[in-house]
Amino acid sequence: MDVNAAVAAAAAIAGLCTGVIAMLAFRWSERDQKKPTRTSLRPDSNAPLPPGVDTVLSVLSSSAVVLDESDSVVKASSAAYALGLVRGGRLAVEPMLNMARDTRRDGEIRQVELDLPRRGTGRGEALAVSARVAPLGSRLVLLLVEDLTEARRIEAVRRDFVANVSHELKTPTGALSLLSEAVMDASDDPEAVERFAGRMQIEATRLTNLVQELIDLSRVQNDDPLEDAEPVRVDELVAEAIDRCRQQAGSKQITMAAGGTAELRIWGNRGQLAAALGNLVENAVNYSPARTRVGIAVRRVAMSGGDEIEIAVTDQGFGISEKDRERVFERFYRVDPARSRATGGTGLGLAIVKHVAASHGGEVTVWSSEGQGSTFTLRLPEAGAVRERDRTSGGPLIVNGDEGPCPAAAPDTLDSSPAPEALP
Repeated sequence: MDVNAAVAAAAAIAGLCTGVIAMLAFRWSERDQKKPTRTSLRPDSNAPLPPGVDTVLSVLSSSAVVLDESDSVVKASSAAYALGLVRGGRLAVEPMLNMARDTRRDGEIRQVELDLPRRGTGRGEALAVSARVAPLGSRLVLLLVEDLTEARRIEAVRRDFVANVSHELKTPTGALSLLSEAVMDASDDPEAVERFAGRMQIEATRLTNLVQELIDLSRVQNDDPLEDAEPVRVDELVAEAIDRCRQQAGSKQITMAAGGTAELRIWGNRGQLAAALGNLVENAVNYSPARTRVGIAVRRVAMSGGDEIEIAVTDQGFGISEKDRERVFERFYRVDPARSRATGGTGLGLAIVKHVAASHGGEVTVWSSEGQGSTFTLRLPEAGAVRERDRTSGGPLIVNGDEGPCPAAAPDTLDSSPAPEALP
């Protein structure tokens, strides 16, 4: 009997321990399920999301944050975490938190634009956002945040462009007005009239060039170069650019020389490509001293994504400083405004080149050293069909195949004829 009693007592104790352990495990599991996570709703029975709100917030492009009556985050989109609005389950932006508290108190919808520090950068760049707070039910508050950084940047570019265009148009038109008055006052002095009329022609030409380049810039921005794309011979583009600048080069006794790989083709819009290369050659001529040389070298460059055509335009001009090299492709930016106005430059030529290169899948770069000159390199994809044909036929002869910047005067060139003699 004693043995049976002992066995029964042991079984009772074991059953009791098993029940206690099971109850503790159930409580522990229930507590773990109630822990909040970053991507799920807080399991606060006092602040559930209204039906359908979770689905609506998931499709919004704005960053969304839902706060409960204790300012804890009930729901936050991944974009809100990416912008740094939510950290550690709390709203990290104090002005937005104050707005949420005011809206919870009086039920009014509020909106404000803020500049927030950008996370992960040490350059002090601001993140422009628009925050809107509205009540969501009786206890929750909804915060929607729009990133306005890119929109502000585009607006600033547009505003600067309008201001620059107004200034550039005002200069020649004002000069024409003053010169016309001077001609009227000097009507009895033929020499003065001739002198003022010559100045009027210069300003009228400058105004015409500015308007034309504005039209060209607008056209390359709005037109799709692939709509009228065709295989374009590079040597024809080079010859056209030389002919375009031959008179200016002749007046300064500048020799233009072209060389490199022949029979290369680019796929793109012929008019835009001709304008881009023409702008590079014209700049080289305009900013080169008298009796110097402008070189144009063409070659094929093997790239991982396919062969590209590289057209390098080299001058022996004054060069560009390092701080100016970063901005030469901006609209209306001039390295030397006084020299640019003297040469008739508008500050739009290189901006057009950059846009044409980008729209054709290429790029334009610059190498320069002050006092030694500059090399602008236009790199564009080669037309695929022509590349395959050249490979099967053995490929053309490469006259200048070195890897560095092309020299201004290649000894073996396709066209090394000097420009016409200086005009009288």
